[in-house]
Amino acid sequence: MSFVVTIDGPAAAGKSTTARAIARRLGWRYLDTGAFYRALGLKALRRAVPLTDAEAAAFARETTIEFSGDPDGPRLVLDGEDVTDAIRTPAASDAASRVAALPAVRRQLVEWQRALRAREPLVGEGRDLGTVVFPDAEVKLYLDADLDTRAGRRLRELRLQGTESEFDAVRDEIRVRDERDRSRADSPLRAATDATVLDTTGMDLERQVEAALAVIRSHRAFPGPVPAPGPSAAPGSIAEPGGQRGRGRA
Repeated sequence: MSFVVTIDGPAAAGKSTTARAIARRLGWRYLDTGAFYRALGLKALRRAVPLTDAEAAAFARETTIEFSGDPDGPRLVLDGEDVTDAIRTPAASDAASRVAALPAVRRQLVEWQRALRAREPLVGEGRDLGTVVFPDAEVKLYLDADLDTRAGRRLRELRLQGTESEFDAVRDEIRVRDERDRSRADSPLRAATDATVLDTTGMDLERQVEAALAVIRSHRAFPGPVPAPGPSAAPGSIAEPGGQRGRGRA
């Protein structure tokens, strides 16, 4: 089993930017579990029919996802279509939260994600990595920040993507997302009991990364930086240059 760092926390707490920066510095695999849920959420959204838990298992098994673990250019391909940008819209984010509440979806994605641990050290970010996916991870971090700080970050991110929105609208969307994630019956958002909690309110990216790296490097089993990893694949999948493909199995 390889060394695993999990970074959990609510929306716009700085998980993605911090995880990618750490993976880049250490030369480790980067795992964005939220991208998997966003991809399934996008697919469900395009169906224009609400996805029920009874349908969810077959829905996930029939989906093919390829995710590049390169922190400098993570790409996600859904059923043969590059949806890297499409999954970053507010609508896809809301849809991701809805499919994430379906136990059958979570079980399938957890299976894909756990398989990656056998291959190389990784830095993963999500909402239940330290509590459910990798409960025995060597280092567990939980990033948080106050609601206004997170809303401001998300608004800047949306504007950089060319999406116009208002602060109050973004703030309300994050508040609703927080409530849904924390109250769902299956794998609710919470810090693992053995996680180190980092409040990133008022922190820039460099301070966030350094604070997280200090915790990681202090672990007695820390293996140090390694050469950049090659592509890997989830079970029942085909490894391809620049990505990993996960397809659920019956």
